[in-house]
This record gives sequence, C-alpha cells and structure tokens, in this order.
Amino acid sequence: MQSLRSCLSIIVLSCALCIFKSGICEAQQQAKVMTYNLLNYDAADTSRNTFFRTVINAVRPDLLAVQEIIGLNSVNTFRRQVMNAVSINYNSAFFIDGPDTDNALFYDSSKFKFIFNTAIPTAYRNLNEFKMLHKATGDTFRIYACHLKADTGTLNQQRRAAQVDSLRKRTDALPPGTSFITCGDFNMYASTEPAYQKLILVNSSDGDFIDPLSMPGIWNNSSYAAYHTQSTRRRSFGSGATGGLDDRFDIILNSSSVSSSTGRVRYLTSSLNPIGNDGQHYNDSINRIPNNAVTQTVANALHYASDHLPVISIYQFYPSSTSLNLTIAVEGFYNAVSGRLNIRDTITAYLRSTVSPFNAVDSSRAVIDSTTLSGQFIFSNVYTGLYYIALKGRNIIETWSRAGGELILAGSASNYDFSVSQSNAYGNNLTLNGSRFCIYSGDINNDGIVDAADVAVADNDAFEFVTGYVDSDVNGDMITDASDVQIVDNNAFNIVTRITP
Repeated sequence: MQSLRSCLSIIVLSCALCIFKSGICEAQQQAKVMTYNLLNYDAADTSRNTFFRTVINAVRPDLLAVQEIIGLNSVNTFRRQVMNAVSINYNSAFFIDGPDTDNALFYDSSKFKFIFNTAIPTAYRNLNEFKMLHKATGDTFRIYACHLKADTGTLNQQRRAAQVDSLRKRTDALPPGTSFITCGDFNMYASTEPAYQKLILVNSSDGDFIDPLSMPGIWNNSSYAAYHTQSTRRRSFGSGATGGLDDRFDIILNSSSVSSSTGRVRYLTSSLNPIGNDGQHYNDSINRIPNNAVTQTVANALHYASDHLPVISIYQFYPSSTSLNLTIAVEGFYNAVSGRLNIRDTITAYLRSTVSPFNAVDSSRAVIDSTTLSGQFIFSNVYTGLYYIALKGRNIIETWSRAGGELILAGSASNYDFSVSQSNAYGNNLTLNGSRFCIYSGDINNDGIVDAADVAVADNDAFEFVTGYVDSDVNGDMITDASDVQIVDNNAFNIVTRITP
C-alpha cells in the first residue's frame, strides 16, 4: 500500500505542478483544500504556533477549514502568527462565535474572495457554510465545515446523525449542480454509522455527498492505516487523544457535481491525502522514525501541534462562458457613406496570452452584423486575466488588439471596439475609412501580408468574372472585379502586413 500511495502522491504532485493547457499552467487553476482540527486552539497559549507554521508552510493550502478554535481573538491570532507568517495573502473569513468550540476558514486572498458564512445550529455546536468565489473563473464554491459529537455508543451515534440531518436539510435545498464539499472532524468510526449513511444518502435532491475513498466496515483496523487521522501521538502530553493513529475522524466528502467530470469545480482523482500518514504508523506516533510521507521536521510538527492530522483534497476550477462583444469594420466591406458593411461576414477571434510566445488560449467564431458592425464571441476556456484579442477572416490582415492586452473577466461580458481608434490595434495597424478605423483587406491567402500572390488571385478571378461568396471578393458585392483588384493592389504596394508582439 505504501508503494501505491507514494506513486499516487507523485502523480498528484506532477499534475498540480506541470500540466499545461493552451499555454496556461493548470496548476494555477487548482485549489488545495485542507481541513484541520487545531485541538482547542486558544490565543492565550501560542506555544504551538511554531509547529502549526511548519505544517502550513509544508502544505500551503488555498482554503483551510479548521475546527476547535476558541473565539475571534484566536482566529485573528492564528491568522497573524501562523498563516501570515507563511504568506501575507492569507485572510480569514467572517467568524461566527457559537456554542462550544468553533469552525473557521482561512483562504488565499489572491485566489479566492469570501462571500458569506452561515451558521447551521445543532444541539452541540454550529456547523458552518462558507461560500467562496474563485477569482480566476468566477466559480462559487461552498465549504461545509463540521465538527460532530465525539465518543462511542449508540446515543452518540444518534447525536451525530441528528447533526448531519441539519447539514442535509441545507444541502438538499441547493440548486442541482451546485459545487460544494463538507469537511472536518466527524468522529465517525465506520461506514455503517447512521451519520455516514445520511451523508451519502441519494434522494430526489442533489444534496448528497460522495466519499472519494471506498472504505466499507469499521475504519479502526490496520488495512485502513493509510487514511487514519487520529491520534498523532501515542503517549499523553498536553491535551488531546493518545494511542497512536487508528481512527479516520477527519474527512472531506464531495457533492455529486464536484465528483463528476462535467462540473464547474471538480475533485482531482486520488488527491485526498492525510498529511504525514505513510500507512506505517498504525497505533503509533506520527513522528516515529522513519516517516516516509514527510520530513522529520514536519512529522514532529504534526505530532506536537494537534492530535489530528490535516487532510487535503485538490480541486480543479473551470471557467464559466465568457462573452466578448467586438466592434469591427473591414476596409473593403465598409461603406463610409452609409456607415454600414456591404456584407455580414464571419470573423474568428482568438484570445492569446500576453506572455511570449503568446499562445492562443481560446477561440470563437461569430458573424459581424452589417448595421451595428458588432458580433458576440463566446469563449468557454478563459480564466480571468490579460489577453490579446487577435482577429482573422477570409481576406483580411490578421489584427491584434492594443499593446499590453485586455482584462477579460471569466463568466462576464466585455466589449472592445477596434473601429473607434487606430491605437486600438497593435502597432496602429488600421486604416481610416470615413469615421471608422478599419482592418486592412486583401490578404486573400491569409499568409499575413498583402503581396503579389494576393494580387494574382484577385486578377485571375476578376478576369474570369468569378461571382459568389469567394475570398477574392474583398468589397463584399459578390463579384470579383476591378474594384477588388484595386484594394488588393494598393495594399500590396504599401506592403500591408500583420503586426504582432
């Protein structure tokens, strides 16, 4: 099992760091979610902060849900002295102080924006719904942080089940396809527990949870050693449980949408991992030498920080459809007197990276209306960021938007007008026709320059009186004649060419 887990860890790490798609590193669009029971963390005692800092620095979670934190002062102290010591980007979500110990959420503010925290009251302590916005994609993501009733026995099992009823009432009311997970310290001992069965129960709603792991039966046994999270220590010191690793209390479960291959947010298969658990410490302390999952420094930090191991899962965020409304005038098609195009024609727009080699990230094809000079381009694979807009058509010079790129917000609508200013094209590569700046016509063979080869095509087609929707009809009157040849010949004489970064 250890060999298999090591291979999986390498695969997951490689995916997170090295996968590239259309010139953008997908690791930038992944988020690492971690849940961690902090063992009654109180700002009055910061002696464990050095150990927590070591753990956080080793994992670098993007979203961290914690349990057993004592009040707002403790949340602020943990953020300042632990999280911000690792990165100044970490912030804390709005905190709700409930009965008993509480849940809190810390997040990388460069990647996520906090929307709201809603307390879900139960008989023992609050569960919390944290709604977050992933900035690069515009996707929303709900995290249900839980700390269920501890201890064995039928009565405590029923109490945990009642808490899950409160959670399911909330998730069952969500719209189908909502992206959400639940994580925390569930204090469950087996897959047969009523609370676990209620979590995974499939009903007419879309509020059920899916366990990434198949672990039927009682979890406190050596065959499941690689997924135990409590206790990190075998002998008693300070506070917390002892006896070594033998229980799977800390879990992360996914909604059906997150578990699917089509959701806006998707669980990365095999990424769930109890940090520091190499499967070789059953009923033993996590820092017993050797630990093959983490360094000895991290193993010691896990041992002294809390009696629970943190658990992580990785999620891939996919952008919502993005609309870009482009206004474009084409030299040959544009009639300066009427202010209209002679013909409605199709343009392909590419969104390109602003970093060399300026790879195309996505493309869209749309018809430019002859009256409004505009077309709506829909992109499905664009993350929020700066892009060049590059235009191609059947007989126009490839034209890029102005230097520096344009900010495109994933999932939203943007506008860009090439015709209003010459500077709106890279290198001022537009020609004035009446009141509009137009894209040059005449690149019939689409090789990026208007030259003798294009003139030859126009001349030959004009001699043959070619009609219809053909590339050599550069003025859009459905016939290739002397007027088309003149446009091509003039631009060839002026050596009109595409200009790109």
